[in-house]
Amino acid sequence: MSQPAQAASLIPKGEGSALLVTSGGLLGELALDGARMMPVRPLGRASGLELLTERCGEAVVAADRESAERLVDLCGGLPVALHIVAARLLTNPGLTPADLAGELADESGRLAGMSLGEERSVSAVLDLGYRELPPDTARLYRLLGWLPGTTFDVGVAAVAAGIDTSSTGTMLRALGSAGLLESTGDGRHRFHDLVRLHARERAAAEEPEGEQLALLGRVTTHYLALTALADRSIRQDRLRIADLTTLLSAAPDPFGTTGGTAPLDWLEAEHRNILDVLRAAVREETLRTEVWQLSEAFTALFFHHRHLGDWRESLELGAAAAEARLRSLLSRPLMDQGEYDAARRELESAVACAEVSGDLVVRASVQEFSGRYWERFDLSRAMDAYRSALELNTAANEGRGAAIAAYFLGSAQDAAGDHGEALVTLRGAHAELTARDDPRMAARVLAAMGLAHDHLGEHDEAIRTLSEAARALRELQATHYEAQALVALAGIKERSAADPEAVRADLTRALEIYEAGGSPQAEVLRRRLEGTGETG
Repeated sequence: MSQPAQAASLIPKGEGSALLVTSGGLLGELALDGARMMPVRPLGRASGLELLTERCGEAVVAADRESAERLVDLCGGLPVALHIVAARLLTNPGLTPADLAGELADESGRLAGMSLGEERSVSAVLDLGYRELPPDTARLYRLLGWLPGTTFDVGVAAVAAGIDTSSTGTMLRALGSAGLLESTGDGRHRFHDLVRLHARERAAAEEPEGEQLALLGRVTTHYLALTALADRSIRQDRLRIADLTTLLSAAPDPFGTTGGTAPLDWLEAEHRNILDVLRAAVREETLRTEVWQLSEAFTALFFHHRHLGDWRESLELGAAAAEARLRSLLSRPLMDQGEYDAARRELESAVACAEVSGDLVVRASVQEFSGRYWERFDLSRAMDAYRSALELNTAANEGRGAAIAAYFLGSAQDAAGDHGEALVTLRGAHAELTARDDPRMAARVLAAMGLAHDHLGEHDEAIRTLSEAARALRELQATHYEAQALVALAGIKERSAADPEAVRADLTRALEIYEAGGSPQAEVLRRRLEGTGETG
């Protein structure tokens, strides 16, 4: 039923009776008559397979269970879709589950494939709710189908439609009541996969030419502003190439008030959507500038949470429209994934771009990243690159950049065997970064100092310093660097015959971090833990 009045006349009067009413939308008025609302979620895979088996027979499903499971997934657990898919299999003897799954795999033809004619299709069922929407709500529904990403909040929805957030919130609630939109419980919303395809179908049929590109431009700019504000809230004085002064001067900052949104938490929650925006926008020539600017700002997340695959992809997308800064940044995840030749090619391009730019700070940054590469192959060349970065930053009056270059120089000196000189360099970098209120980089320097103490045979001081660094990095959510400190700490404890349980605790925590970030180091640590009797 679609209208409360249709059910009201059927409500039983006698005791011991009940009426069960189903509807694609929320029949809220029935609550006045004592009705209890019971939302019905899509079927899980097991229940979907059970329905498919009941309709098609055990033999059909058992003959190709993998394809049957794929069909259930493509239907998203929606019973009407499963019934239509089953009917197609039953009425077409030559059609196998594998054939049908292959046909439905293409999103552009999926709804057309879930049809037995105009009146018996998933689109026809969804049309029932869509046609009852007010015009402005129907327009919002259509436009949201074009949104990159899987979830969105009221702000993104408002930007997509070019309307105010108050009106948008009212319309989103109406879409939820009509059964066309789900709430995720964290202030965000999402479409069922098939509903999103239906919204896109209606948008393609009813929206004017050019509206999809206009929407993508509005949404990309919206995410660029928020991501850049989050980046600046995390670290104001980090080197950035994009000049977003005009954009950010007009953008409300949700991260800049007491009790406001935590920028790193927002980036983590939105990072899949931001990546989807980059994937969509990079295909449009008119949005190339926004793509590399968003890619640069987005890196703020990956400096703290090492989603290596996503980091690499976002910078590869940005590098198509970027200059030296993003190419040098791209070298980092490439090296973390062991692709050193590719990292070197990006750095060579970055050096050439930086020299052409003439910007001292950009040149310093590229030299710093080059040093990171050469540390793995030629320490002398790495130290030369770090000294160059230190000199260029100093000439540009970029104190923080100079301190970071000193940090990397000190680490390279330690690796080259100059442990005493390394400690002097590192202490200077730590003092400068602490004075500049940069606790994350200061903690990384502290970890490097712990390694230098260890190499000098000062093991107690090394354990104390590395423990302090690991605690600080964990509090700052710089988990990748926390893991590095913990691995080093575990090694020193092992050599010092410390409690094996303490060693395993450090390694287990590091393994969790590497596994979450997709690091190749996870397998190395797993084998090491197996040697201590802990497999995780």
